[in-house]
Amino acid sequence: MKVVDGYYGTRHPSTAARYATPRPLRRGPVLVTAAFAALGGALIPAASLAALWRVWQFYAMLFGLFAAVEIVAFVAVLGWPTRRTAHAGALVATASLALWVASRPLGLLARLDPWQPADTVAGFTDYVAAALQVIAVLGFLVVARRRAHPRPSTARRVSAWIVLFPVLLLVLATGAAGTVAAGDNITGKSAPTLLDGSTVEYCRPDGIPLVMDIVRPRPDARAAPVALFLHGGGLILGNRKPSGPGALLAGSRLVPLRDALTARGFAVASIDYRLAPAARWPAPLTDVRCAVRFLQANAAALNVDPARITAVGTGTGGTLASLLGVAREPASPVRAVAALDAPAEFGFTGSDPLTRASILLALGRDPATLREASPLTYPGAGAPPFLIEGGRKSAEFADHLRAAGIQVKTGAGEPAEVADFLAAATG
Repeated sequence: MKVVDGYYGTRHPSTAARYATPRPLRRGPVLVTAAFAALGGALIPAASLAALWRVWQFYAMLFGLFAAVEIVAFVAVLGWPTRRTAHAGALVATASLALWVASRPLGLLARLDPWQPADTVAGFTDYVAAALQVIAVLGFLVVARRRAHPRPSTARRVSAWIVLFPVLLLVLATGAAGTVAAGDNITGKSAPTLLDGSTVEYCRPDGIPLVMDIVRPRPDARAAPVALFLHGGGLILGNRKPSGPGALLAGSRLVPLRDALTARGFAVASIDYRLAPAARWPAPLTDVRCAVRFLQANAAALNVDPARITAVGTGTGGTLASLLGVAREPASPVRAVAALDAPAEFGFTGSDPLTRASILLALGRDPATLREASPLTYPGAGAPPFLIEGGRKSAEFADHLRAAGIQVKTGAGEPAEVADFLAAATG
């Protein structure tokens, strides 16, 4: 070998070699996992574009542009896998992650939170998108920077796929679930199929439109009493719909309750409210109070009786209904409350790990916030009649209300029982 520039064995690359086509990378498990993580991170905000467009078109176009560029990068990385396209994929995923950081943790985007439309079923959907972007960035950088094995054996390739295939499945499932959750605000049953009901916007906190489905049993000249239905889901999951991902996650009992109530002449109003961690406490309680005020202010247009508004909720929706009763505001009173399988107190003592994690995600660990969200901590005096069925500290809550002279009924929470109780309470 010749001595070149004083170093033995070195060679100057030719011009042709310098500008040769980049050496392709293998479509191994790390590259494939990173690519599908980037795709999932792009599809989640893309699924909520229609709802975001109705709020602010500029953010919808911005999010759509980022999603489109990342989908193009996904195609490029898997179609032409080179270090250059892997670096490009990492750059695009980093830009999308930076957009999330600027809009969510830092709150630098003005006027409203653009991720809120994606969080109507699960309050952490945007965090899922961000986690997928982190996986994409790390995966692309690993692929682009590591030294490829010249001729990996079949056993080496198979073992790599065996190790990382569960991660790939988790990424695919997470991306699909996040996309479905983000898009559920534009799917499911539409207003014309809701008996003779309609869907209306009842409140717009921080620029985010919140909607209500109102269902009436039949045309009636007389103003009907109203049952405000509040879905469960631990304050982090669920939506107002009678079917679909949101109803499944919330364990919704809306349909049988709605049928029993409408059979007794009630109008049923089912609402979306803001979910944690996207919206912190007391956002859900603020929203349900706004729903009561909306029903009062628009009673004539909706043909409902503003003096006969009741609240019925399942799970933490029942907790919110209970707070409407015991943490009363003059502007949003209710005539009766049905709390079904509703926790009356939030605390960590004696809770299982899943419950503790749910409370931390929804409310945090501040004792003052936990007390504010717990109906049991409020004096019962002046509360309306209650129907209580199950839930953490529900027996203590029932005794607490009875000690304050409040009419309390306990039962199995069957739809007919709930409807009969509310009918009797509203006369």
